[in-house]
Amino acid sequence: MRTDISPTISRHDYQPYPYRLPKVELCFELDASLTRVISTMEFESVGRALVPLVLDGQDLGLESVSINGRLLAESEYQLQGETLTLHPRNEHFTVEIVSTCRPQDNSTLMGLYVSGQHLFTQCEAEGFRRITWFPDRPDVMSVYRVVLRGSQSQYPLLLSNGNLVSERPLENGRHEAVWEDPHPKPSYLFAVVAGDFACREQRTTTRSGREVLLQVYSDHGTEDKTEWAMDCLLRSLRWDEQRYGLELDLDRFMIVAARDFNMGAMENKGLNVFNSSYVLADPATATDAAYRAIEAVIGHEYFHNWTGNRVTCRDWFQLSLKEGLTVFRDQEFSADMLADGLDSSASVSAKAVKRIDDVSTLRLAQFPEDSGPMAHPIRPESYQEISNFYTATIYEKGAEVIRMQQTLLGRDGFREGLEEYFRRHDGQAVTCDDFLAAMESVYTRRNPGRDLQTFKNWYSQAGTPRVSVNLMHNPAAGTCTIKLRQSCPPAGIELLQNPPATKPPLHIPVAIGLLAPDGTPILPEGATPMAGAAPGTLLLELTEESQSWTFHGVTQRPVLSLLRDFSAPVEIDYLRCDDELALLARRDPDSFARWEAGQELARRLLRKRVDAILEGAPAPDSSLLRNTWTALLQDADLSPAYLARVLALPPQRELLERSSPMTPEAVVQAHRELKAELGQHLAAQWRTLYDSNADDGGPYSPAPEPSGRRALRALALGYLLAGSQPGANQLALQQYRTANNMTDSMAALTALANWGDVETRNAAMRHFYDNWQDDPLVIDRWFAVQAASPFTTVEEVQALMLHPAFSLRNPNRARSVVFQFCINNLGHAHSPEGYEFWADQVLALDALNPEIAARLARTLDHWARLEPALREAARGALERVRQHPTLSRNTAEIVNKSLNLHAEH
Repeated sequence: MRTDISPTISRHDYQPYPYRLPKVELCFELDASLTRVISTMEFESVGRALVPLVLDGQDLGLESVSINGRLLAESEYQLQGETLTLHPRNEHFTVEIVSTCRPQDNSTLMGLYVSGQHLFTQCEAEGFRRITWFPDRPDVMSVYRVVLRGSQSQYPLLLSNGNLVSERPLENGRHEAVWEDPHPKPSYLFAVVAGDFACREQRTTTRSGREVLLQVYSDHGTEDKTEWAMDCLLRSLRWDEQRYGLELDLDRFMIVAARDFNMGAMENKGLNVFNSSYVLADPATATDAAYRAIEAVIGHEYFHNWTGNRVTCRDWFQLSLKEGLTVFRDQEFSADMLADGLDSSASVSAKAVKRIDDVSTLRLAQFPEDSGPMAHPIRPESYQEISNFYTATIYEKGAEVIRMQQTLLGRDGFREGLEEYFRRHDGQAVTCDDFLAAMESVYTRRNPGRDLQTFKNWYSQAGTPRVSVNLMHNPAAGTCTIKLRQSCPPAGIELLQNPPATKPPLHIPVAIGLLAPDGTPILPEGATPMAGAAPGTLLLELTEESQSWTFHGVTQRPVLSLLRDFSAPVEIDYLRCDDELALLARRDPDSFARWEAGQELARRLLRKRVDAILEGAPAPDSSLLRNTWTALLQDADLSPAYLARVLALPPQRELLERSSPMTPEAVVQAHRELKAELGQHLAAQWRTLYDSNADDGGPYSPAPEPSGRRALRALALGYLLAGSQPGANQLALQQYRTANNMTDSMAALTALANWGDVETRNAAMRHFYDNWQDDPLVIDRWFAVQAASPFTTVEEVQALMLHPAFSLRNPNRARSVVFQFCINNLGHAHSPEGYEFWADQVLALDALNPEIAARLARTLDHWARLEPALREAARGALERVRQHPTLSRNTAEIVNKSLNLHAEH
């Protein structure tokens, strides 16, 4: 068992760095086997008393240290573990350090590393210390000058942050490039890329009239797949100018695609490094989902140029300051792009689809996190390894907290608050409190006598709040009173407190609507509807533990539409009958609430079926759900994309997470049986949908309307196969063989993987690999669809890992097989053999890439809620990982928290 566990770092222990570092010059002699770095740093003491200068370093060789040109003897500095301590004698001084690192041996993909024949860096959160000795923390902001030297033939392109100053040839076939970034930045935003790339570039003019150069670099032979990425970059630039008045502040903006990358992308100032899966796309190789993901991620990283780079976070506890805000911005950008050029009703539908997808992601990833051992506020109070806190809470819940601020201020008020934020803090490293203070200045001005002090609690509380609703109707008085009560149960380490601390109330915006029994919207007397929302939407601001609102002129008992547009990341507790849910699913004017009602109707039925399976009872009747769906199918106003969401069953993972105890086998069985039943009973409707949404023969477009038709057609095909309809296997095989785009091809392959007969499924899989074996990103999908298939056992996924195209060292490939199996193959991953497989892969990855291993370790966060037999098997697998003698600190933190929390509680 590992004993050198990382110390716990507390938010309240933050101390400013005792030195300023206004200027840095880095000179790189680049080589894959051994890179030499000369770092020249100009320091200024912040206080009067000189204190030791402590620099961070990891896996570095140290050649020399000088202060003000004087070479230090080894006795004049301390090199201990991962720190280098110097003892300056002046308030102003220059430190020069010559160090070395070994990129080709760096399998962590942090710092400077090799991918293919190229060199890349990844510095967030604490990767710069793998490049050279440095104060590697976000509140040390410097202006960088970077000199890059390397082989002209091996590294014809030498890239870094900012603007290119000069290039020149050197002796012995080497060359040099000099880059200067005029904007101060922390070390985590530093970047170097060296290699031989193809480049797509375009010049454009900013709104102020400056000409800028946009460039997208990728491997030779893939340049024809970067057109969409460039289009997305251009749209991101224009959108940020129009929506928030924010302009590109450099002469150029570069994106580089990397095959080996731990994350989706990185917002290094002016030089964004991307996982190639979020850059490369063409109709033959990329799905509609991939096109949208590329648009979102490119938008996200570009928007970081202001929300994260120009204003950055003071310390890593403030991570959501940049990530939650920028996720919100990329969500808004994607929604606007989906709605661009559509009429008003189509625009509303397109934005609703985006909102549904974002909330689905939140519920699948963040809600479970909020109820598990790693639960933490969007501004954590402590951590051991910061890389473990790049979580759904920081990103997705953080985005919802920002969205609530826009809801409370209004769209114009939110922009005003953002402008105030930049006015106060441009060029600074700040905190979440600083951001909220800027927003509060606008809120208070628009709402005299009110403030956002209660809203601050969102930043300090873990767990998913619950809002219980009580409706009282007085027909004689024509009044309707709605009472809301909030609570937030203990989560994560809060469970260890005895007794658990009482949490203060949150400021929760709850958007509601009142419907008559026939579904007609009701607007109470004197009520002011919420601007920009569905007809009849009212905004209730819940700021106390319990509050009531009374509305007049409501003569009939209304049907409540709750949490419209998902106005807050909470769970709603409200007793309503299935018939009310069916009415809302058919008539609610708010598209999100309408989808939610249908999903809850399906969830209830699935829960009843799980109980029936466990009790050996007959399956409950599904006629109400079928009738509701039939009514939705007859609604001509619903877009294909929206129908594809509203007619899909809730995911198995969501149903499992809502169960206690968790019974994976019963959940999978109930889900598959209900889908088969719906496929049989509504077979005629599915076939009509399938035929009516066929490809029109025109060129592929990722636009909302054709992609919506493809999504609905894929859904219908899945139901036809699930319902064992005659000829369904051949129908899927025909679609696979005749598809002129990857979306339709993968839809058929996925349907066959999940429901097809063995012969047809295997034939399609063989053909797909033979056809696409030379395209790594496409083969990632081939691996993923098999790993997640309910027919893939532990033995079969192990065999899949023996395939010549599989490599555990590549994060994308590991995610496509190991993660897909452990996360989405519920029937086989949740078994004693599945947990042993999980432990094997966590340990194997941990030896190569601890960051990726720690993420895989998270997939057993909820082991203590499993049914007893599985619970003990999962505990055994976790203990086996914990006892491993060389376990990384990243993985050790995850496993220890999971085991220790449940052992204590």
